[in-house]
Amino acid sequence: MGKETGFLEFERQDTAYGDVAERLTHYKEFTVPLGPAELRRQAARCMNCGIPFCHTGCPVNNLIPDWNHLVCEDDWRRALAQLHSTNNFPEFTGRVCPAPCEAACTLNIVDAPVTIKSIECAIVDRGWREGWIVPEPPARRSGKAVAVVGSGPAGLACAQQLARAGHAVTVFEKADRIGGLLRYGIPDFKLEKHLVNRRAVQMEAEGVQFRTSSEVGVEVSFQALKDNFDAVVLAGGAEEARALDIPGAELPGVRLAMEFLTQQNKRNAGDDEVRAAPRGTLSAKGKHVVVIGGGDTGSDCVGTSNRQGAASVTQLEIMPRPPENEDKALTWPDWPLKLRTSSSHREGVARDWAVLTKRVTARDGAVAGLECVRVEWQGGRMQEVAGSEFTLPADLILLAMGFTGPRRRGLLDRAGVALDARGNVAADTDRYATSEAGVFACGDMRRGQSLVVWAIREGRQAARAVDEALMGASDLPR
Repeated sequence: MGKETGFLEFERQDTAYGDVAERLTHYKEFTVPLGPAELRRQAARCMNCGIPFCHTGCPVNNLIPDWNHLVCEDDWRRALAQLHSTNNFPEFTGRVCPAPCEAACTLNIVDAPVTIKSIECAIVDRGWREGWIVPEPPARRSGKAVAVVGSGPAGLACAQQLARAGHAVTVFEKADRIGGLLRYGIPDFKLEKHLVNRRAVQMEAEGVQFRTSSEVGVEVSFQALKDNFDAVVLAGGAEEARALDIPGAELPGVRLAMEFLTQQNKRNAGDDEVRAAPRGTLSAKGKHVVVIGGGDTGSDCVGTSNRQGAASVTQLEIMPRPPENEDKALTWPDWPLKLRTSSSHREGVARDWAVLTKRVTARDGAVAGLECVRVEWQGGRMQEVAGSEFTLPADLILLAMGFTGPRRRGLLDRAGVALDARGNVAADTDRYATSEAGVFACGDMRRGQSLVVWAIREGRQAARAVDEALMGASDLPR
């Protein structure tokens, strides 16, 4: 370890945020990173535990104590090599991952985990600044061709690993730009898109071909992929949004969160209003916005609504309010249930829990309000509280209630692969093979709605499985 008593000498200090009033005027990232000296001190807090629970908390099994030690020793380039050995895109996870590694950190027992996420982000950002991150084309080509459907984090990780193994990889993306959820699901103020663009440039130099505006099952025949490629990887994500089944939900002012977020990201990219909004422009300006769903997507809607100039923003969650602090003895080192307040929440929102929506009211054909009732949870069952009905003023209602699985129409209808009981593509985490010969699946399309870091893990593991199936053996890591 860098300093045996570092965790006793140095207090936890994490990345700061810019002023709220200032950051609400733009869509750029607003974090204030720590300086190199402070980052070295924070890395020195790593205890180099005999059992590094941070490894078990991290889905990609990042070698966290190793690169913490290297940062403490001011050996940033070797730290970057360690980081990249398990994670293709640490600049993505270093910005949007909820950091289950920090929840599992031994120092989290006293609520002062190592700032793993900030150190990870600092390592890769420095790598880009110093020019250490360059294309890594393979020494030899395999003669095999692989099609990857979907360019989200799972598809990109899978494609990069396969290209580095020597295969000719083509990524098919139905949107006009690559990135999937990274591009259109996450606001720019959390993840600026030049970060995605420069990885695409790196991957193209490694031999990956990208075909955008090419929806497999619609513009591109799935059978053509099977005929022209030695393997096909399905990495299209879980895009089927959970619907709001109440009277009035059909009104034009009730919209999916992803429509709302995608439109703003397209505006930020320079698209005009017509191109960005084929179903009509969505704007929160001057409106009373109600976001239904208390997760990260709902939080992103809050931050975007405030930047658009909403008159008010309310976020509803059907589950009870979580406790401020978890019971360490009960949950550590597992991911705890506790109240989480994002940077978007701190920018202004009224949050309410244990609320069930009943009906959307209208005035002159437009959304006017949302009728709700409070609920109690007993033994896992929900019961309405008598006499607790109330109505919220609403001009725009955004549905951020999660996703039920991958879209079946188009790709999956044509692919004919078997689905599991939850409607995801059936494949295990050993071979990642579907019921169709030569067809594999990974990421949210296989496991259901999840985290970017899980998608990267599955993309990497699926790449090894494909490489092994094509070549009989694989040197790619899992």
